[in-house]
Amino acid sequence: MNNNLYKLEKISKTFAGTSEPVHVLKDIDLTIEPGQSIAIRGASGSGKSTLLHILGTLDTPTSGRIFLGDAELTSISPEDKALLRRTRIGFIFQFHHLLPEFSTVENVSLPAILSGLDRKKAQEKALIALEQVGLADKAGQAVTTLSGGESQRVAIARAILSGPRVLLADEPTGNLDVDRGREIGELLLRLNREMAMTLVVVTHNLELASFMNLNYELKSGKLYVVNN
Repeated sequence: MNNNLYKLEKISKTFAGTSEPVHVLKDIDLTIEPGQSIAIRGASGSGKSTLLHILGTLDTPTSGRIFLGDAELTSISPEDKALLRRTRIGFIFQFHHLLPEFSTVENVSLPAILSGLDRKKAQEKALIALEQVGLADKAGQAVTTLSGGESQRVAIARAILSGPRVLLADEPTGNLDVDRGREIGELLLRLNREMAMTLVVVTHNLELASFMNLNYELKSGKLYVVNN
């Protein structure tokens, strides 16, 4: 039995360039334990989002192996990867990607409904998730009336709906002002503690990164531990 949440072994990612291949990730070894909070920093174009997408099975490495618990992600089927994304991995992006024609609770419940859960039960779960992010009073409201910070909270509620083991966040405060960004950072860390949910954040926000247990910097394809 593997007690780690994630284990990366010699993960590399190469893209075809105009004249020669571009080596974005180079032989990255990384172990992530259950319940940790981790920030991955680095310049734009350094490969941070690529690494996060590999952790979330949205992308595949060119070489190396990656394990989520006992599942080797580089060898399982696309269907099994999709199941992991629905049940064990939550995603938050810089842009919240809410559907304007649906209410707040409908946006949060939609992934569960698409996975086959009864609409009423999905909305009951969505209301619990909205309460966890402090937006229970906005459940029936149109998402077009929400502020930027509130919209990102709805996106977080949607991401935690299934009770995932890990929450992957790609620049979750990148579209917010300093105060709203701090609130989102505090919320993510509270969920990390209260739900015993591992948190991996890609960010340029040094204050947000400083809140995390561990900081890494991605530079020239290599991952380095840095001080907060």
